[in-house]
Amino acid sequence: MKVIGLTTSTADRKRRAGQRIVMGIAGPRVSEEERRLIKEVRPGGFVLFGRNIEEPRQVLELNRELASLLPTDVPPIRTVDQEGGRVQRVREPATRWPPMRHVGNVADLDLTRAVGAAIGREVRALGFDLDFAPVADVDSNPKNPVIGDRSFGSESWAVSRHVWAFIHGMQDEGCIACAKHFPGHGDTSVDSHLDLPVVEKDPPDLDQLELPPFEAAIRAGVGSVMTAHVLFPTLDEERPATMSSRIVGAILRERFTYNGVVFSDDMEMKAVRGRYPLEMQLREATTAGVDSFLFCKEPELVLEGYEILVRLQEEDKRQEDAAIDSVKRWAAMRERFLKGASPRPELSVLGCAEHLDLALRVRAQGAQS
Repeated sequence: MKVIGLTTSTADRKRRAGQRIVMGIAGPRVSEEERRLIKEVRPGGFVLFGRNIEEPRQVLELNRELASLLPTDVPPIRTVDQEGGRVQRVREPATRWPPMRHVGNVADLDLTRAVGAAIGREVRALGFDLDFAPVADVDSNPKNPVIGDRSFGSESWAVSRHVWAFIHGMQDEGCIACAKHFPGHGDTSVDSHLDLPVVEKDPPDLDQLELPPFEAAIRAGVGSVMTAHVLFPTLDEERPATMSSRIVGAILRERFTYNGVVFSDDMEMKAVRGRYPLEMQLREATTAGVDSFLFCKEPELVLEGYEILVRLQEEDKRQEDAAIDSVKRWAAMRERFLKGASPRPELSVLGCAEHLDLALRVRAQGAQS
C-alpha cells in the first residue's frame, strides 16, 4: 500500500533517491549512455577508479564534467580511494605514498597529520571532494587478504591515535575524510569483494579492539564513515554490518551518537551481491542508518538501485523519513565542507618536492621500525 502524503511528490522521492547514490563510470570519459543515466538519476556523488584515470589534467576535467551534468545548487560529492600503498587510484605524477603501516610504524602523530594533509591537498587539486580514507581497521589477523598494511597497525590504541591525526590533517585541507570499514574489517580471513567474511567475536572483545579507532574518528569530527560487508554473529546473526540496525543503528548512530554521512561499501561486492535481494539490502541498510550506497561500475545496478529507493519511499513512511534524514545529512556535509571552501590547490602540488620528501621520510623511517 502506498503512503499518500500531502507534501511529498514523486519528484521529491526521486530527488532523494538519487542523492543517496554514488556511482562510478566505465572509463576515462563520460559516455552518452552514462550522461543520460546521470541526468535521470541525479546521483549525490561519483567515485573514480584506476580505469577512469589517464593523467592529472584529464582527472580534473572529468571531475568538472561530472559536476556540470548536475544542478549547481546541489553539487555532487566527487570521491576516490587515495589511501597510499596498494590502494592509490591516482599515481605518478601524483605522490606515491607508502602504505599507512609505514606511517604507523614511525609513531609520530605530527608526521601522520602531515601525511593526511598532503594527501588531502593532492586529492582536492584533482577535483575530488572526499577521500575514502583513512582505514580505521586494526590489522589483527595475519591471514587477512584485504587489510594488512593498509592499517596503521595491529594495536587498537595506536591505530586510534593515527586515525585521529590523519583525519585532522586531511580535513584541515578541506578534503572530507571517511573512516572505514565500520565496525572493523581487520580480523577477517576472507576478502569481502569475493565472499562474506564472518568475525566470531564477543561484544567486549569488539569494544576493546575494533571499535576504539572509530570512536577516535568521531571525536576528530570525521565527515563520513563507511560500513563493512562483514557478518558479526554475536551482534547480528542474519545481517552483515551494512544492513544491520544492531550495528550501524545501535552502535554507530545511538551509542557513538554519530550523525554524519554513512556510506555503504560497494554494493557490487560478492559479500552482498547475489547473496541478498537488492531491495532487501537497501531496505535493511536504510533502516539501519546508512545514508548513501556505492554502485561502482554497473549502470544497470545504478538504475535498479535508484528505482528501488524511490519505491521504498512510496511504500513505507519510515523509509521516506529515513531518506529525508539522509538527504539532510548530505546537505550538512556539503554546507560544512563545500560552502566557503578555500580555493583548490593547483595541479603543481602533485608530486611536489615537499610531498616527495615527506613520502621518502615515511618510507625510510617506517620500513625500519
